[in-house]
Amino acid sequence: MGASNGTGQLARGRASFERHQWGDAFSRLMAADSEIALEPEDLERAASAAQLLGKYEESGELRARAYRELLELGNEERAARSAFWLGMNLIQRGEMAPGQAWIARAGRLVTDDDHDCVEQGYVLVPVALQSLFGGDAASAFTIFEQVAEQARRFNDLDLLTLSQLGRGQSLIRLGRIHEGVAHLDEAMVAVTTGEVSPLITGIVYCSVIESCQATYDLRRAREWTAALSDWCSAQPDLVPFRGQCLIHRAQIMQFQGAWTESMAEAKRAHEALSVMVGQAAVGLAYYHFGELHRLRGEVVEAEESYLQSNQWGHPPQPGMALLRLSQGQIDAAKTGIRSALDDARDSVSRVRLLPAFVEIMIAANEVDAAAAAADDLSKLAENFGTSLLSAICDQVRGAVLLAQGEDRRALDVLQRAGNAWRDLDVPYEAARTRVLVGLTRRKLGDKESAELEFDAARRAFTELGAVPDLTRLEKLSGHTGTREAAGLTGREVEVLALVATGKTNRQIATDLVISEKTVARHISNMFTKLQLSSRAAATAYAYEHDLV
Repeated sequence: MGASNGTGQLARGRASFERHQWGDAFSRLMAADSEIALEPEDLERAASAAQLLGKYEESGELRARAYRELLELGNEERAARSAFWLGMNLIQRGEMAPGQAWIARAGRLVTDDDHDCVEQGYVLVPVALQSLFGGDAASAFTIFEQVAEQARRFNDLDLLTLSQLGRGQSLIRLGRIHEGVAHLDEAMVAVTTGEVSPLITGIVYCSVIESCQATYDLRRAREWTAALSDWCSAQPDLVPFRGQCLIHRAQIMQFQGAWTESMAEAKRAHEALSVMVGQAAVGLAYYHFGELHRLRGEVVEAEESYLQSNQWGHPPQPGMALLRLSQGQIDAAKTGIRSALDDARDSVSRVRLLPAFVEIMIAANEVDAAAAAADDLSKLAENFGTSLLSAICDQVRGAVLLAQGEDRRALDVLQRAGNAWRDLDVPYEAARTRVLVGLTRRKLGDKESAELEFDAARRAFTELGAVPDLTRLEKLSGHTGTREAAGLTGREVEVLALVATGKTNRQIATDLVISEKTVARHISNMFTKLQLSSRAAATAYAYEHDLV
């Protein structure tokens, strides 16, 4: 009876696996295993299902078991495949030493003269990745070419797709953007047609979207993010790639000006990723928090988020340097952005940092340095060929020309940038460019047109909640400021309003979902800015200015 029940569970588990119903597949395969010991192939199915459910410990145990049983059967090649995936999963979770040990074990099984198998290509993948992320993209590309050759020899589409992804990433790091993107597109063909396994599909989706964003290819990033969302939605119990999917969606929302929705999506991503050990994407989530907090003038939260981002392995620049600039700490901003730029090893990294460098150098009255950086950015951007990066280059060049007193030339370049931002539907950058256009027109004596530009930018900043930009605009335009522009950030206004209702720091922290320490820092900053000395005085100020 037990064997019969186990056989039935096994059949249903296999069917659920083919339908990508990971939860049902895992539970049925485990039920079958309790009745009849699973064969290695079914152990690997159960391991993959467990991994896709975020059950990493169970997945590792199942793969290790499949590895041992395959060795006992004398199938060293398939055993190496199990060891490879076990090692890769451990490395992705941050467990480097055991992960590398399993990869080495896989390599020892298949690298002697007695073996000629596709697994020899698989064990080259982590070697290539180590070169790629270690800064040697040329070596990585060469190794991925060897991987591709092995994949083609044995007609292994999973391995071939990994090699296309790796070659694309390597070429992008080498500055050969168009060639790299072509490889990524080829990898995505296999993904979107359902020709590769779910694990490979998730890896490729997330990696390609990251590459699209790194190369400022907003169109592709939007398209592939929508496709990834659909893929995740079709598998409700899928875990590993759902968090990264939400981060990518949050980044697109930020571009489109939906900052509130972007923050909510990023928080959901953070929750999904935090339950899994060793998820480097948590650092990206924290950096995204930092960017949104910085743009909204929530200085304390922005700084905490950037620090968390750094702790999780995601660089805090250029966001941290721009935060220091917004605080008036120009020397700190210069030091941070220069250090990051000195460490940048490839064109993608430099392009990400150069716009912020230009902005900071202009603020520091080092216009020659800003102009040189703008030239560097324009030269690098020629290889990218995306409208988003072209708009950034025009905005940066226009700001430099304005600082140099080349007002007429600045106006032409800035207007072109503004048109591009509107075509791309990126409202924040469009508003920032309108401020620069307004300043340029005012210098050229056209005050009425300048005010029209300022008014349009003011409306956009207000709608977005871009308090620092609104404050800066009021100072530049001579307009009577809003209450936030008088010194308080949007978050400080929220805290002040809650103080005026008589709430304690703990109650305020609960309402705003922040720490008591953060509330105390907001209140200290608020008292300093308003020159107040007590909560009673703060309450009186709040009622006087209609903040309650």
